[in-house]
Amino acid sequence: MLNPIDPAHYLNLINGEKKAVFEKYFALLTEYNARFNLTAITERADVFEKHFLDSVTGESLFPENASVLEVGSGAGFPSLPLKILRDDLSFTLVESTGKKCEFLKVAVKELALSNVVVLNERAETLARDSKYREKFDICCARAVARLNTLSEYCLPFVKIGGAFVAYKADADEELREAENAIKKLGGKTACSFRYSLPNHGVRTLIQIEKIKPTPALYPRGQGKERKNPL
Repeated sequence: MLNPIDPAHYLNLINGEKKAVFEKYFALLTEYNARFNLTAITERADVFEKHFLDSVTGESLFPENASVLEVGSGAGFPSLPLKILRDDLSFTLVESTGKKCEFLKVAVKELALSNVVVLNERAETLARDSKYREKFDICCARAVARLNTLSEYCLPFVKIGGAFVAYKADADEELREAENAIKKLGGKTACSFRYSLPNHGVRTLIQIEKIKPTPALYPRGQGKERKNPL
């Protein structure tokens, strides 16, 4: 499949008509970071590339009008940069740390983003709620856990025919390691895309298609996803 990931294209979008919104996002991130410990990356150029640009490079993997759940939202990457560029997307942001949820709610309000819900919940608990289980076109996550663990957190939220999109660094080893987990959880590795950020090296986007229901056993909870990955 032709690689649709073109960081240069998205850099132009960030610095184009949406630049003022991204500048405001950066200002909020800077203001709240000291209190809420949102990111170790604080220099403007690094935030715009490592957080904003990296987040939006996956935009082409999100279908039009998709319902998206993000696991481990943190400071809102990739969800909020994607929403800034793609108002057609609706987001449910799942974050277990209360202070980070406070920031996310402030950011959503100040950036005037519609159809974004912030939930202070653990993914492994929420995935057992019928309101959320297998209800989303896309589940995405960035820098949360290794792919085998992350698949157990994320695939239960995806409806059949939807996809889990994982933002990773160089992920060849993780892909091999996660093959068993992906199969058990009802997924199939559809494709992976490698690209390079100008100053932050190789990155990989992994798209895992949901082809059958996730067995009721998963996610297992009580930390088993991390302690004993599938």
